[in-house]
Amino acid sequence: MDPIDYGRFEDGRHVNYYDLDYTIRREVARVTPRTDYDWADEQLRSFGQVVGDTIADNADLIDEHGPILHTYDRDGEVRNFVEYHPKQFENERLAYGAGIVSDSFEAPPGRDDPLPLTHHLAMEYLLSYADPGFTCPVSMTAGTALVLDKYGEGEVLQEYYERLVARDGEENIEGAMFLTEKQGGSDVGANETIAEHVEGDRYELTGEKWFCSNIDAEGTLALARTPDAPEGTKGLSLFLVPHTVDGELNSQLYRRLKDKLGTISVPTGEVELQGATGYLVGEEQRGFKYMTDMLNLERLSNASASVAIMGRCLLEAKIHAANREAFGSPIQEYPLMKRDLVDMAVDHEAAVAYTFEAGRVLSRRERDGDEDAYRLMRVLVPIAKSRTARMSVDTASYAMEILGGNGYVKDFVTHRLLRDAQVLPIWEGTSNILALDVLRALDREDAHEPLLEAIQSNLDAAEHPVLADTKESIQAASADLGAALATLATEDGEYAQLQAKELADYIFDVFTGSLLLAEAQSQIDEADDARLALVAERFVDRHLREHDSRGITSGDRFALEHFDAVVRYESVDPETLLESAPADD
Repeated sequence: MDPIDYGRFEDGRHVNYYDLDYTIRREVARVTPRTDYDWADEQLRSFGQVVGDTIADNADLIDEHGPILHTYDRDGEVRNFVEYHPKQFENERLAYGAGIVSDSFEAPPGRDDPLPLTHHLAMEYLLSYADPGFTCPVSMTAGTALVLDKYGEGEVLQEYYERLVARDGEENIEGAMFLTEKQGGSDVGANETIAEHVEGDRYELTGEKWFCSNIDAEGTLALARTPDAPEGTKGLSLFLVPHTVDGELNSQLYRRLKDKLGTISVPTGEVELQGATGYLVGEEQRGFKYMTDMLNLERLSNASASVAIMGRCLLEAKIHAANREAFGSPIQEYPLMKRDLVDMAVDHEAAVAYTFEAGRVLSRRERDGDEDAYRLMRVLVPIAKSRTARMSVDTASYAMEILGGNGYVKDFVTHRLLRDAQVLPIWEGTSNILALDVLRALDREDAHEPLLEAIQSNLDAAEHPVLADTKESIQAASADLGAALATLATEDGEYAQLQAKELADYIFDVFTGSLLLAEAQSQIDEADDARLALVAERFVDRHLREHDSRGITSGDRFALEHFDAVVRYESVDPETLLESAPADD
């Protein structure tokens, strides 16, 4: 494959994001069943063009003219009306009409079966190249549909499900998730909203929800406690709370919208439930369990948005570095910039691979009910959300630096992407909350067993000689990870919590290293291309090896020698890497 000439672009818009991102294309091919791939690939290519040509420009305009809440009308009556820029409706029509939600739940036109959830995540990835804020309501629409599909009973909830997965703009509604209350925050078990039974599956909810994104969604899931229910999460029930009931506003007050740093396209506000109608989902006091299914998908949607921001920022940085001249040469020709772009590209490759592997495991669990997939998912998903969110902020910040002063002003998209990225470590659980969730998965689900098995399976797949040194380093790190897991299993809870984030990062590094290695073997087998072997080696060298003098004395010239392969996707003959490898002593 010839290297991409990024110098032929002015900036990262009016291009097909799917065509230019060989990383996501590879992951889609890997995680999509063969019977679904051709159809999915065509849809993603079409959507990548729509996002690049239209949604990206719309997103910049919407960011300048965000939603406005009109709580009351001129006569003082509650209106709960959110005013949007017209371009938001165009983006919704383009995204939902392309099947971004529907196609993973109901068979799209011309097919007999729906696509796996990884297809939904890939569509969200492309959307997030342009507008990570809009990805929030899209992901919550899918999450609400997932919960209603699994646990919703009765005609009312079935009707809402059908509208959540509709392609038609006249029929389609969006979903939302109102969890956070002022006194509880991440401590969902502290929620105080009360649900009083009226009749059948109909209840009245009273309470306050503090951070409600997509505030005016027609299909919102909310947690509340029925009278005499126990305290904590075990006492919570789940309800679908509509925006309107029988054509009239539901009994709730949209108090105000939050003045947020970023994700302007999605309105986030405070809601007072004043005897609001809610329809019970499933059984009473099982609401938090149901909600965790949505939460797992939301966390992967968060990760998908994170890695997409990394991809868009990397694209902007590559284009700028190829075109910007300083001291007589494009800045991509200078060693420091080569190193920066190589390491940003490797981070992106790693984050995308991990996220879509976690998505593949989640999809397998939802489609097949695979118990081992569930246990592995329980440890992979919170780490995917936590690590990629931080990587997204770091990548967006550095891309802004590469663009210099221009990157810091609103005329350039890095300004918005950094603001949008900053919420990703907060949404769906902070890094501390997620690290504790990893500990619970290891303790309650014995998730270390399928985790270590998956790592070893990836290592066993790597047989080509060019992968040998990288494999040896990952094998050693895997043994150390096993020792770390065993240590925390025998330590007291306080010490385990103290080390939880270190453990989560360690799992990400070892698992991702092994995954990249297995993918490198596949690429060698299928295309005689060792480019991913270089990506895996660089990732492992940076994250799993120790270097004397911080590597300064190592003679490392990786970024100079492999810039075109890593940054510009140039193919690499495996034999050339074997020929250039230093001989054993």
